[in-house]
Amino acid sequence: MAKPESWRLRPEAYRFVTSIDTRFQDIDTMGHINNVAISGIFETARIRFHHHLGRHPQEQGVRWLVANVNLNFVEEAHFPYPFEVHCAIGHIGRTSWTISSAGFQKGVCVATADTTVVTHGSEGRRTIDETLREAMERNFIIRQD
Repeated sequence: MAKPESWRLRPEAYRFVTSIDTRFQDIDTMGHINNVAISGIFETARIRFHHHLGRHPQEQGVRWLVANVNLNFVEEAHFPYPFEVHCAIGHIGRTSWTISSAGFQKGVCVATADTTVVTHGSEGRRTIDETLREAMERNFIIRQD
């Protein structure tokens, strides 16, 4: 897999940041944070980012479903250093959006993630409502090369 574009490795490209502690149990036999644990860290950051947007799917009578996750492991991550996960909206469609995230330890990007989420109701996919769309637009990623 290709290395992420250089702007993805800079914290200022993202609108939201949250800190997540690593745990001793996250270490694998190679002595670094296991890739599966990193996936869980990005999942926690995604939930916090959705709360930051000010909307929760249950309030709308819909579900938000993860359709796709792409992870890039850029550098080794280590315990006990926390993960600073930076998130922003990378793409907004009609019924789905992509959250672009990057995880940093000690100021260095160690991983990136792109998560595509779809909104789903009792009749299938639902269009993103205007209030949520406006919140997403305020949190769009800043691309600078």
